[in-house]
Amino acid sequence: MKLVLFCHPPFMKSESMPRFARMIGEAMRSKGLEVAYWAPRPWLYRWFDGTRLAKWAGYVDQYLLFPIEVRLRLLGQGRDTLFVFCDQAMGPWVPLVKHRPHVVHAHDLLALRSALGLIPQNPTALSGRIYQRYIRWGFRQAKHFISVSRRTADDLVEYGHVQAQTSVVVHNGLNYPYRRLSRSEAVARMKAAGLPITEQGMILHVGGPSWYKNSAGIVRLYSAYARGHEAPLPLWMVSSSLHNADVQAALKDVPPQGQVLFFQGLNNATLEAMYSVASAFVFPSLAEGFGWPLVEAHACGCPVITTDEAPMNEVAGPMAHYLPLLRPDDNVLAWAQTGAAVLDGILCTPESSRSQHIAQRIEWASQFTTQRAIDSYHDIYKAVMVRYETGMDEATPSAQGHPRP
Repeated sequence: MKLVLFCHPPFMKSESMPRFARMIGEAMRSKGLEVAYWAPRPWLYRWFDGTRLAKWAGYVDQYLLFPIEVRLRLLGQGRDTLFVFCDQAMGPWVPLVKHRPHVVHAHDLLALRSALGLIPQNPTALSGRIYQRYIRWGFRQAKHFISVSRRTADDLVEYGHVQAQTSVVVHNGLNYPYRRLSRSEAVARMKAAGLPITEQGMILHVGGPSWYKNSAGIVRLYSAYARGHEAPLPLWMVSSSLHNADVQAALKDVPPQGQVLFFQGLNNATLEAMYSVASAFVFPSLAEGFGWPLVEAHACGCPVITTDEAPMNEVAGPMAHYLPLLRPDDNVLAWAQTGAAVLDGILCTPESSRSQHIAQRIEWASQFTTQRAIDSYHDIYKAVMVRYETGMDEATPSAQGHPRP
């Protein structure tokens, strides 16, 4: 069996998707499969790079020129080739191989849900709404999907209008072997990274600046907690959201005894140390595709507070502590007070229970391994090829047609 991995073009400057594609490719080569990577080249983009027309030039390369190249390259591909789309956002290319064996990896449909007006915190411009419908028109013609969470699989049906012949959930595996460090080892790593050392621990958050990370809500929650203590633990935000207007407004309400520190650019080894010494990890996202930090924190034995919504509760499991979703019309101060009470409960956990809880968190995280994910991908890829070779795919037509509103 041969694999052709469809990848995002380098000029999109994505980091996570190329890394995901390389991970699959290298793992499948180690299993004896022949692997090729297909991605658009910057035929037009290179002439407009750095200008306001760069995005549109990139669209020409991706959706006009690349399909021509794909059709020509398909002439040299035999029946033993499986085409793998590393992201459902590559949907417009799916029709090129919809009659050949193929699989689409689906990560999250947040952009599509925003384009459909379902996420008021993240309004989408007209051009973005059209673009997301174009992507959906493409990927809904696929027959086989692998989703990172049950929420993503459900969203494919509800919002993507997918009528897949097979749809399987395979949770992401940790891309770094996070483990709980002794305090001395963790402190040594943090000192080496130039981080301050806190004897009592800290409240930790790890996340990007995206709207769904709820950075301002985290600061509000911390303020509610800090107001109830003379010497509260500090809040450490590993995030680039410091200059966000909502975050700045929330920081003004932090009481004098509270302390909020922002960090960026930390490597996995340093994060592992921070998870290991943190008293609690706060991750009350408004939405996620998967939620890597939830598993990372659990793997280091750190108590987790997150949102009681999929996929956060799917990934964090029974050992996490849950908050209601913060909706646009909710009273954020009341929500923050609820979160502060949950945080206080964690910090007051008897010492006699902590060791058992740490072991349970680590046990839960142990299921999220890259090897397990890779083995599942490999099994699914083989099953799709068998369906194609035996004519099973032809027996049940997948969704076809044109873009729909």
